[in-house]
Amino acid sequence: MSVPFDKVLVANRGEIAIRVFRSLTEMGIASVGVYSEADRDADFVGYADEAYLIGPPPATESYLVAEKILEVAERSGAQAVHPGYGFLAENAGFARSCAEAGIVFIGPPPEAIDAMGNKIEARSLMESSGVPIVPGVTDPVEDVSAARAIADDIGYPVAVKAAAGGGGKGFRVALTADELQGAFEGARRESEKFFADSVVYLERYLREPRHVEVQILADTHGRTVHLGERDCSVQRRHQKLVEESPSPVVDADLRERMGAASIRAAEAVGYTSAGTLEYLVSGDEFFFLEMNTRIQVEHTVTEMVTGVDLVREQIRVAAGEPLSVSQDDIAPRGHAFECRINAEDPARSFMPAPAPITRWRAPEGPGIRLDSGVSEGSDIPDIYDPMIAKLVVHDVDRESARRRMLRALNEFDVAGPRTLIPFHRWLFAQDDFIAGGACHAELAALVAGELEIPGLAADAAPEGEDAPEMTERMFTAEVSGRRFEVALRYPTADDGAAAAPTRKRKPRGGGGAGGGASADPDAVLSPMQGTVLRVDAGAGDSVDAGQVVAVIEAMKMENEVTAHRAGTIAVVGVEPGASVSAGAVLVTLEPGD
Repeated sequence: MSVPFDKVLVANRGEIAIRVFRSLTEMGIASVGVYSEADRDADFVGYADEAYLIGPPPATESYLVAEKILEVAERSGAQAVHPGYGFLAENAGFARSCAEAGIVFIGPPPEAIDAMGNKIEARSLMESSGVPIVPGVTDPVEDVSAARAIADDIGYPVAVKAAAGGGGKGFRVALTADELQGAFEGARRESEKFFADSVVYLERYLREPRHVEVQILADTHGRTVHLGERDCSVQRRHQKLVEESPSPVVDADLRERMGAASIRAAEAVGYTSAGTLEYLVSGDEFFFLEMNTRIQVEHTVTEMVTGVDLVREQIRVAAGEPLSVSQDDIAPRGHAFECRINAEDPARSFMPAPAPITRWRAPEGPGIRLDSGVSEGSDIPDIYDPMIAKLVVHDVDRESARRRMLRALNEFDVAGPRTLIPFHRWLFAQDDFIAGGACHAELAALVAGELEIPGLAADAAPEGEDAPEMTERMFTAEVSGRRFEVALRYPTADDGAAAAPTRKRKPRGGGGAGGGASADPDAVLSPMQGTVLRVDAGAGDSVDAGQVVAVIEAMKMENEVTAHRAGTIAVVGVEPGASVSAGAVLVTLEPGD
């Protein structure tokens, strides 16, 4: 095999950067990494043949600054840039800047990114190409009044969606007419924040459809192929948690129709490189949702069932080479699952839980793949995506793969940050999931705090000023000749030794508003370190129990903070834009009875 490039820069971080570095190494191509000040000691930096500092921790000052990326490319002699996913991966302006600088962008043409990046234009284009779309409008909706007229026409429930959106951002649902204004304004506000574009549109909201996507590859020689589908229906807050291939609800006929539609869609925009067409599936019908013009997080399951290295194909296409596979060559075998191992606490409605990793033992054995950017001793920053690893398994069929995933999850041992490993163990043992369901009701109840994962709530992180900081150690014991592994948790003394529970728990982070935890029963506290996105109540306002009073952004996720009881706001302790630590007082209610 010829070497298409001498050197490639990877404009990303974490596990996806390592993933691309590995393909480059196998292809005999030198790699260049970039990193922020927060990532100086991150594992991915050591995988690159050479690496360069590009700025402070915030992505807006480092990973999202195209000029810095291109400067490093020129300085290092890189001939091409692979953007991974996120950051600049779907930025048509960056793709054009690469071309202007004489650097190859390993991705689709900027015109294709533009065409599919605007959800309104994409819907219209797909409709004209014979790809089914969800009933709705393809024009921007200017105000709530116009939204009401459209919603009355297409029928409730409706989804208000950002035209430039994706990944669940800028997405709100109105089940009834009374909820439309809040959904409309919320979608516009979030769209403006994340995409600097407040344009939204409306479409019919399908209740509990399956979220199924089709992977495509296209080269510059006129060949476009699809590699089957992935099911991404297990989600919370429109963020994916588990992916699998093939989908348990897609039969051969539906697979063929979705694959053909995906190829038509790609060809309609002159697409090249790897891309994903996302659909909502209801029964034997499917409707276009969006196209992701990049490599997907969950590309791993497609690679496991097809044996095709999607990143390698991206690099070949960018160099002008033909795809190494034809449609007849693609014959998926067996079944694959991916679990996203996020630094989140499932016992606290999936709140972000960044912390240093104090213990890391990865699963091994047949059919197991782990894509990760961390190891023991790594610190999980609170300013980036909470995903720390992707655990992927493959076996001969779905049930065998499910059992293999459970085995791998039971082997996976992580200490430090709370992770989704206990959640995944629970999910893969649920009857609905075993039968091929997506556990929509159970996940909704978990997020709402109405359902507890057995054995997890008692081990949730302690809260409040009087809760001691805890240490956990594993011991081996023998009872009547039988070996047991025992986890012992006990308060930590200032010198790190066991101590009586007299030490106050230190809030994570520091320097933010509030400064620490509060024992005031009338205070509404921040459940995490983060940034105040908005405050929804002012002094003198009456609030109900469960009413949202503030929204905290942490690890790229918005988290609603609600009042723990009804009352009147006495004091608002923060303002939008303020940094807060876990336990900081957001608002104080007038003293209760």
